[in-house]
Amino acid sequence: MEESKIVAILSALAHGVNPFTGEVAASDSPYQHPDVVRALYAAIDRFKQAETPKPRQRADLPSNVGKPWSDEEDRRLLAEFDRGRRPSELARELGRTLAGIEARLERHGRLSASERKTSNRYPRERTSDAAARSN
Repeated sequence: MEESKIVAILSALAHGVNPFTGEVAASDSPYQHPDVVRALYAAIDRFKQAETPKPRQRADLPSNVGKPWSDEEDRRLLAEFDRGRRPSELARELGRTLAGIEARLERHGRLSASERKTSNRYPRERTSDAAARSN
């Protein structure tokens, strides 16, 4: 059953209405009891929350995302890439995203922008502006 249909049925019940006939439930009906009405609204809220996409959780991301690169990590990345290792392999090993690995390789001149499989979210003009401000 589709979630929208489930929500419509629960909403009708919460309003004390038979979802199939439109008949209003009797005042002594379990559907009119305040606890049942609250439970139905809580269920509706849960379904609506499940429908809205959630941003990626930190736990879903590799362990080193967002952390600064150490000199040792840079050396290892460049050495392994120069040995022929694929960026996707290096991303898994170093706990980084593929985009992060490709950006780092591009920064060190080992990969050109056209060779990247991921897009650069920070175009060169923007990164050079930021670098100029930090100096």
